[in-house]
Order: sequence, then C-alpha cells, then structure tokens
Amino acid sequence: MSRETQQMSDAIEAVRADRAALLEICGTFTEADWQTASGCEGWTVKDLVAHLAGTFWALVDPAQLPDIAGLSLEAGMEAVVQARRGVSPQAALADYAEASERGLAQLPQFAALDLEVPLADAGTYPAPLLASAYAFDHFTHIRADLFQPRGPLTSVAPEVDALRVEPTLDWIEAALPQQNPAAAEAGQFELQVTGPGGRIIMFGDGQAMATISSAAGSFVRWVTQRGSWEDLGVLATGDEPALSAARKLKVV
Repeated sequence: MSRETQQMSDAIEAVRADRAALLEICGTFTEADWQTASGCEGWTVKDLVAHLAGTFWALVDPAQLPDIAGLSLEAGMEAVVQARRGVSPQAALADYAEASERGLAQLPQFAALDLEVPLADAGTYPAPLLASAYAFDHFTHIRADLFQPRGPLTSVAPEVDALRVEPTLDWIEAALPQQNPAAAEAGQFELQVTGPGGRIIMFGDGQAMATISSAAGSFVRWVTQRGSWEDLGVLATGDEPALSAARKLKVV
C-alpha cells in the first residue's frame, strides 16, 4: 500500500470515528439546542450540521446543493447553509447521516485517482487528500464550534487522539502555503505541534523567521482563527514582524 493510500485510509477512519461521535451528540439535542448559536459566526448548531452534510453532497450528488459556481469557498458554504435553513432539525440530521454514509463509501475511490481537485479560492489538491479535508472539517467544527469555550456544549468533547489529529494536520500542512501565499513568501516558520499525532510543520521559504509551539487541539484553533495565542497557551519565538504574520495564518 502506497503512503498516499494509507494516508487516505487513515483519514477515512478518522472521519468515520467523528461521524459516529457527532451522530451520538446530536441524538441528545433538544429543539432549543439545535437553534443555539455555534462557534461559527452566524450559524446555529443545526446550520453547522447542515454544512457538514453539504460537504458530503458536494462529493456524492452535487445536484442536492444550490449552484455555487464562481463563489469563494466560504461564500459557497454559506449558500449551502442558507438553502437548508428551512428544514427541521430532524431532517438536517437525517440529511447528514445519509450524505456522510454515502460519502464515506465513495471516498476510497479517490485513493487511486491521479488528478488535482480545485476547491475554489482555497487551492488545488491531490484527490487522495480529500479525505483529510473531511477529517479536518469534522475535527474543527465538532471540537472548536460545538463545545465550549467557543461553542455551546459543556460536556466533554470527543478525543484529540492520533487517529483524528494526523489527517487533520495533513490537510493543514497542504493548505497552509496555498491559503497563505504572502506569509509563505516572507520567510520560514517552524510550527511545532505537540501531543498525540503531533509533528513539526515547516511552512514558507527562505530565512527562518519564527518558531511557534502548541498542543494539537490549540494549534487547530489558532490556525483556523478560532482563538488567540494568549488564550491557547501558545509559545512563540521570533522577531515581531514574523510573529505578527504567523498570528494571521488561516486554514479553511
């Protein structure tokens, strides 16, 4: 099995694990819970689940979605959520369950494809990496947008373990240079991710500019602009212009 195939297989298992966790979590919601604001600005908990469903429909049956051709990635996601605003929470959950089940069945087919997949203004990626994008999306939305301190849920969030962390970091590592081209050209940053599944990500070219260290859960939060370094216990060294640039890094 090639490295890319193993990477995709591991990512699919991560998505499968977080899908199961999300379905279990959603099964406990009251009507009021569904309408509570999530950690994504302007989105309720129901909107968040509808978004995740939409990402799978984009893979298995784009006809289920509104026409988002020509839109940025974030504008397209917003259009998908808006189109599903009128459905009931039960319908939104059933829609996610169906779309994700079909998506997980189809994702392995991409492991053998030698093609690049454009994702609007977010970059172009090898097809086998798509599973890592789904793992990243689930990891981030569940832990950072559903659970406190940013989200409404006060119970214990699903694990931050190597199974979920590794494909999430695979996506971030691939997306960073495409989604932050100005920072990548400014110099090199060493991003140290600690804990299960952690690694060192070298981002950018040229002279070493800064070193930033944080646990995996905190890293995902700050690199998606869901928390400040100060609040997340991030350790950083480097000159101030470099650190200022690093603080603005963003992956979607």
